[in-house]
Amino acid sequence: MSNTAGGSITNSANKTGEYKRAQSQFRNYISRRPGAEFPPEEGRYHLYVSYACPWAHRTLIVRKLKGLEDIIPYTAAHWEMLEKGWRFTKSDEKLPGEHVTPDPLHKDFTHIRDVYFNVDPDYDGRFTVPTLYDKKQNKIVSNESSEIIRMFYTEFDELISDEYKKVELFPENLRKEIEGTNDWTYNDINNGVYKSGFATTQEAYEKAVQPLFAALDRAENHLAAHAKPYYFGAQITEADVRLYTTIVRFDPVYVQHFKCNIRDIRSGYPALHDWLRNLYWNVPAFGETTQFEHIKKHYTKSHKQINPHVCLHLSPHPATVFPLLLDEVFTELGRELIARRVSPQ
Repeated sequence: MSNTAGGSITNSANKTGEYKRAQSQFRNYISRRPGAEFPPEEGRYHLYVSYACPWAHRTLIVRKLKGLEDIIPYTAAHWEMLEKGWRFTKSDEKLPGEHVTPDPLHKDFTHIRDVYFNVDPDYDGRFTVPTLYDKKQNKIVSNESSEIIRMFYTEFDELISDEYKKVELFPENLRKEIEGTNDWTYNDINNGVYKSGFATTQEAYEKAVQPLFAALDRAENHLAAHAKPYYFGAQITEADVRLYTTIVRFDPVYVQHFKCNIRDIRSGYPALHDWLRNLYWNVPAFGETTQFEHIKKHYTKSHKQINPHVCLHLSPHPATVFPLLLDEVFTELGRELIARRVSPQ
């Protein structure tokens, strides 16, 4: 998500009231090929994210799944995104989540946009997260999440242990199915919630929200018929990563804030709900990178076109939205997971 030099993301509707997402502008690639401009190196790259943003959330999940915590450090912005876009947390502010700090690389920078202008003083595009920054060359490698996560899949494999090398999120035998799923998941679910929420006419809203729920029905039917426990069976893949970051935000935010309220996940989609609960509670890369305070406050307090009085809605506690199975709640691990992941909202 982003602000632009020209205005707010919430003002991105066209003349018919339909929200149109702009394309990412930095599309370079980290590569192991000899002579590559951006070779894989430990500590060379810095990842800027927000815990609120579903696109940035993808990169945090994959970074953890691939064991890149010591290879690629990151900084999480404050949840607030106003006229100047994402801002860094001030030194006296305390927010949940790891690495929610001022910019450690540029002590006088207050916003993500400062990184962009430092790289290119004439930049007039989007100030987005995730942003993958090359400290050595003072260049932005990429601000396209779908490409950043694929760099993480393989390009750093010579720097990580065999345990993480074996993690294949885009396996050869499933690539066709994953790419096909990505297409409609992105257009109708990942971006569909935004097209619904940022629509400025009734016609544009209905044009977006109906395909959104048709796509959720499609994902539900797939999971009910085929997948246990992950989207394509026994192995976590890119499809899980890309779908999770929208579904985990759906009931806490999108149902009310973006008017995506034909059904909710926990009562309307049992297979999706089980899939979500498993990832959230049982796979640390998913649950430990999910910060509900950032998510709820960002949407309700940053999108003033939608919520001009910035009232923060009350919503079900995450332990209710994503409950452990009953027998899991009473295990020592279950109690530890609840204490670590869930705080009052």
